[in-house]
This record gives sequence, structure tokens and C-alpha cells, in this order.
Amino acid sequence: MENNHFPITNWSEDDKPREKLMLKGKAALSDAELIAILIGSGSRNESAVDLSKRILASVNANLNALGKLSMAQLMNFKGIGEAKAISIIAAMELGRRRRAEEAVELTKITSSKIVFEIMQPIIGELPHEEFWILYLNNSNKVISKTQISIGGITGTLVDVRLVFKMALEKGATALILCHNHPSGALTPSDADKQITKKLRLAGDSLDVKVLDHLIVTETKYYSFVDEGIF
Repeated sequence: MENNHFPITNWSEDDKPREKLMLKGKAALSDAELIAILIGSGSRNESAVDLSKRILASVNANLNALGKLSMAQLMNFKGIGEAKAISIIAAMELGRRRRAEEAVELTKITSSKIVFEIMQPIIGELPHEEFWILYLNNSNKVISKTQISIGGITGTLVDVRLVFKMALEKGATALILCHNHPSGALTPSDADKQITKKLRLAGDSLDVKVLDHLIVTETKYYSFVDEGIF
């Protein structure tokens, strides 16, 4: 039977994972190519990239699922021995720890600027308004980022009952209101002020404190607390 395998050593420099990373940077590599660098080599009949693609296909290309595979499960793949399995597991664990450190760093709310840094990538550049809630625990750490409603270009509706139903379900002791202004204007509307007041009153009665309301645009934000109108 003819062997159509084309070893990585015969690939152009641009197609070799290590060389590709050096020449084009890490973002240019696919998940399979990054894993191929970890495992180093394939076998006579399969390149490291093809082996990596086969492993990824078994978990539907989901890196979180890959990180949950045990050493024994990884070693079930032909071409993956103990050393290669350990390399994959170690890399997945480093990625998990990095995400955990970033989460702790970003979700401890100590200023309106941190809220902006969390929410700007989510709603700052949208062409329509969205209203979100950051639900916090008693250490002011974010336990959930939740979209409450989606509106049009000029506004969105907020169901007060839903906001606090979710707060109670999540065990939140405080929350921060966030919505975007696609126009780029930072001045709160009368409707913005009214819903803020309504939510603060409801929160007081349920012992769930509304700490702030941020209006987010592409590059700037408006904090009700910072502006002294809370």
C-alpha cells in the first residue's frame, strides 16, 4: 500500500510549526500546530500536526475538553507515549492557571476603571444598546457577567424583577449596572437615571446593594458614582 505521508522535515519553512512561530508569531499557528510543537514528533505514518489534529477531533476541537483528558486517555492515541502525554497535560494546566490568575486580577472590583476594562470588550463597540449586570460577592469579586436585555440604537428595557431574581439565585450581595451608548455620548439620559433609581430602591429592599452604573462607549465611560450623581 502506497504511503502518502509527507514528513514535517520535508515541509517548507513557512509550514513547519516551530519555524512558523519564529517567523510569523504565535498567533499565526493553529491549535493543532501548537500541540504539534508540544509533542515534538509524530510517527513514520503520521506527522505531529496530523496526530494533533486527530487528538483535537476526538474532543470536537475543544481545548477545555482536551485539558480534561487523563494521561491514560491521551496515551490511547497511537504515537502518544508517556512523555508526550505529560507535555500536553502540563501545557493545559499552565493555561488553566493563567486564566485563573487573570480572572482574579480582573474581577476584583476596586474602581470604575476596572469595570470599564471588563465591559468594554463586550459592549463598547456594539452598534446597538445592551444592558448588563456585574453580580458581585461580599468581597466585591465578580461572580457573573449577565446580559439583561438587548435594545435598539437608542435604548433598551430592563426588567427589575429579573435583575434581582438572578441576584438571589447567584447569591450576589451587590451589583453594578452597565450599558453602552453606540452614539459615543456619555451623558446619561433621563431613562438611564430613572432605571438606576428604580434598581437602587429595589436593591435596598432586598439587601442587594447597587454600587454603580456605568455607561460604556468605545474608548470612554461614565460612572454615576464618580460623577457624584449616585
